[in-house]
Amino acid sequence: MDIRVVIGRNVRRFRVAKGLTQEELSALCDFDQRYISQVETGQRNLTVLSLYELAQALGTTPVALITPDGEATD
Repeated sequence: MDIRVVIGRNVRRFRVAKGLTQEELSALCDFDQRYISQVETGQRNLTVLSLYELAQALGTTPVALITPDGEATD
């Protein structure tokens, strides 16, 4: 299982649940929209600080973002 894919799926799931666009999320955590897109598609390797900032912007915890969602494949 690729943890980047797990994080990406979780970020997208939390973002959609909050009714946010990628642009709105990027404004909340001061990241570029392209960065958010790359996170959601598993193309970015996040730092701990970035993971924390995304979790804060989404109203969740870093642990929730790294927890497999049941859809990830090996």
